[in-house]
Order: sequence, then C-alpha cells, then structure tokens
Amino acid sequence: MNIKDHVISKNIEFKNRLVMPPMATAKADDNGHITKESLDYYKDKTSCKLFSAVIVEHSYVDKRGKAHKSQCSISNDSNIEGMSKLAKVIKNNNALAVLQISHAGSAGKKDVIGMSPVAPSCILHPGNKNTDLPIELSVSQIEDIKNKFIDSAVRGKLAGFDAVELHCAHGYLLDQFLSPLTNKRKDEYGGDIYARIKLHIDIIKGIREKLGKNYPIFLRMGAGDFMEGGLSKEDSVIAGKEFEKAGIDVLDISGGMCFYTIEDTRPGYFDVVSKPIFQSVNIPVILTGGIKKGTDIIDILNRNVCDLVGIGRSVFKDSNWMTKELKDLKI
Repeated sequence: MNIKDHVISKNIEFKNRLVMPPMATAKADDNGHITKESLDYYKDKTSCKLFSAVIVEHSYVDKRGKAHKSQCSISNDSNIEGMSKLAKVIKNNNALAVLQISHAGSAGKKDVIGMSPVAPSCILHPGNKNTDLPIELSVSQIEDIKNKFIDSAVRGKLAGFDAVELHCAHGYLLDQFLSPLTNKRKDEYGGDIYARIKLHIDIIKGIREKLGKNYPIFLRMGAGDFMEGGLSKEDSVIAGKEFEKAGIDVLDISGGMCFYTIEDTRPGYFDVVSKPIFQSVNIPVILTGGIKKGTDIIDILNRNVCDLVGIGRSVFKDSNWMTKELKDLKI
C-alpha cells in the first residue's frame, strides 16, 4: 500500500491514506457551542493540508450523554452555526470534514450532567470505576436516544460536514450496548451479538432514511475490550459485517472498555482486532494508535490490517509533525 493512494468507498473518496482521528480538546463553551479557540485549534492542526479526512472530536447528542465539561454538542439546532464554521475550516484545508456523534452512557458523571447517568444495564463502568451507578434504560428511552442520534446526524449534514461518525468505542453508550461486560439485558437489545447491535443498526438505518443512500456514515468501533469476558474477536467481526450490511461506509477501529490505549505501545497496536475485520469487510477500515514517526505509517499499511491510518497524539502535541515527518516520504 502507498500512502498517496486514493481510497474509494461507494459514497466517499479519500485523497490519501492519512486521517486525523477525533481527539477531545474541551474547548467548547458551557453549552457545547464551538468557540474561536476550537476553530483556531482545528485550523492549526489541519494547515498542513496533508490529511484526507479530519474526524472532529465527539459531540454529544443529548445533555444526559455529555462525557465531560466543555465538550462539543450537536444536541440542538443552536449548535449548527458553530459547527458550520468548523466544517468550513477543515474543508478549506483540503480535507473531508467528519462529525463524530456520541452519548456517554455510564461514562457520564452526575457532576457534569446534573443527574444520574444511563446505560444498557445497571452496572458500574468497567473501564472507570470512578463513575456513578447508572440507571438501566427503558425501551422507550432507547428509542428516544436512537432518534437523538439520527437528528444529530441530520444537523451535521446541515452544518456542511461531509460525513458523520457514530462513536461506538472507548466505553461510551453504543459501546456499552456492544460489549457483554456492560450489556446484560434480557430483552431485544441484549443477549447475542445480533441483539447487542440492534440499537446501532436501527440508528444507521434511521440516518439512511433521513439523509439518503449516498451520505457517508462512519462507525468507530471498540473492537476489543481487552478484559476478561469482553467482546470476542468473533463477535467483533460479525458486528463489523452487520454494520456494513446496514449501510456503514467506513469502519474506524479502536478499543472498547479499555478506552484508546493498551499495554502494547507499538504503532497500530489495535491491529490484533482490526486485521480480522479488515479481512472480512468490503469497506475502508481506519486504524489509529501509537504512531511516533512517519515510517510507522508505512509499517502499519504493510501489515495489511487497514486501509487508512489515523495520526492522533503526535499531531496533538506538535502541529508541524505531519510536514516534518512526511517530508522524506515525498507526500
């Protein structure tokens, strides 16, 4: 694989194999609106014009799903104006603008949301025991959350984003439905892998109905919990294939209840879970994690574990990283 290769899916084309993954900055105001500080940050990080796509940090779809203070919101129409400015900043730097939308579920805290968090089951978050015991969602509440994801995706398109990404990783609500560690439900939303992804499939189909067959939808998937009793590789492959069938255009592979890091620090350390998914689907797969040198990107691509590589923390620390590291690679 060549870094400069175009990657083409049925609904989206990437000018190269380089993606800026979502990274929380906590620069929004108290109501989740985009600030000048937010715009300046993304302008700075994308000014190299080397990313094919930039996935904006997760924005909550519901106040009860807010993960932390100063998080971006896409939960109401008042957020559209600021998001539109952000999408323009990214697109002006020659990258596709992708909006990630999320609900924290049991990863939320009372002191942030002002009420008890909710979750598929009444279980303390296994990845962060310093959270509050959540209330188990009723079927009607799940339906309401589904609609909030769909409405937020519509707002993202209205704001000018080229695509939307569902956040089903890092121990947030959709990941909590996916993982057997946190989903102990006995109804249609719990049990085997097909039941545990029912909400995801319903959201994907709902977005498709609202935005049509051609609007790109990404899904960031916590493809492994790296904890005993967590999501199996077999189930993650089934989930990936079902997401593709439902209408997902790009799978963005990361961790589950382990969040976004594991003990392994080599570049592309989540390749152990991305590889079987990459080999089983016919849509582009993104892999992120541990990249410190430009040559790490080539190393990951040569393993045949993904189509696109996300460069996160190195760029977060140094806005000139892309220009410096890729200069010798003739990008």
